[in-house]
Amino acid sequence: MGKYIKNIPSEEIFYLTDQVEYLPGQVVSRTISQNDAQSLTIFAFDKGEEISTHSSHGDAMITVLDGEGRVTIDGKPFMLHKGESVLMPAGKPHSVFALEKFKMLLVVVFPLPKNTK
Repeated sequence: MGKYIKNIPSEEIFYLTDQVEYLPGQVVSRTISQNDAQSLTIFAFDKGEEISTHSSHGDAMITVLDGEGRVTIDGKPFMLHKGESVLMPAGKPHSVFALEKFKMLLVVVFPLPKNTK
């Protein structure tokens, strides 16, 4: 395992899609890195599962690894398929819904605290 990236193989070829399994009626996640500056998480959604509307203080980017999902950003729906990505700007409400079984990589980049000198 790496020093800053965890829960995935190190120094070997692997598929991100194999790092999280579908479970009936669930959203499953595996955090692979998280600190004050960023977060990387792999998700697997069973068909019909969702993450309800919320917002983040960081910019969040979804890349679809498998299946099809609907991401709604500030009320506007985006249909995403394998290989496609979308950026959800900081502070904008967003949600994710699995139109079918759906896997994604979520990358969130947070603002660094301003130096108060």
